[in-house]
Amino acid sequence: MKKLLLASTSKLYGQLYLEYLVDTLPEFFGKNTTVTFIPFARPGGISHDAYTDIARKGLAQAGLKVVGVHQGNVAENIRNAEAFFTGGGNTFVLTKTLHENAWMDLLREKVLAGTPYMGSSAGTNLAGISVGTTNDMPIVHPPSLNALNLVNFNINPHYLDPLPDSTHMGETRETRINEFHCFNTQPVLGLREGSWLRVNGDEVRLEGLPTARLFRANQQPVEVSPGILSL
Repeated sequence: MKKLLLASTSKLYGQLYLEYLVDTLPEFFGKNTTVTFIPFARPGGISHDAYTDIARKGLAQAGLKVVGVHQGNVAENIRNAEAFFTGGGNTFVLTKTLHENAWMDLLREKVLAGTPYMGSSAGTNLAGISVGTTNDMPIVHPPSLNALNLVNFNINPHYLDPLPDSTHMGETRETRINEFHCFNTQPVLGLREGSWLRVNGDEVRLEGLPTARLFRANQQPVEVSPGILSL
């Protein structure tokens, strides 16, 4: 059965990497699990090895071990993984890397077969139908915007509400998502910092403290509270 944990972010202000999820991770991944980390979202400034070390330290707080999917034969590492964690960075870089190396479909098949998948930020974008609702700049051009399609909607991690007293006149996240719906029909869930989704089979549950904002094409957005979501 499909098992996902999709977080808006990997780090909250004033906390360590993944600290706010420490109590959730052992139950999600299971004891004595080695998590295969997918570091491909980082476009530069940090190596895949260094990024994997960050994930290793974060997941060690929950008693979990980490190996980098890039260390050795990537396809074989995906096939043999006990669990996955895809970290944040640039969603377009991540998507391009997976598509161009024929790893996207391989990863999807493995997760649909029941291998636990955790994403944060770009890794959470990757779980949707497409990556068309990322906040990232298209610094590279993937051959396709299609994502893992593990859930029947798109996600906008790091969703931000307009500030009532701000003089900023640029477009809001809500404006951008409404523009997406001029050409696309799937729902989009604005996932605020400190919240995450738990997916078991077809059940999608919002967890954490903030509410989320649900956008549907040709409808007014609505706030959804933690609990099982109808998507």
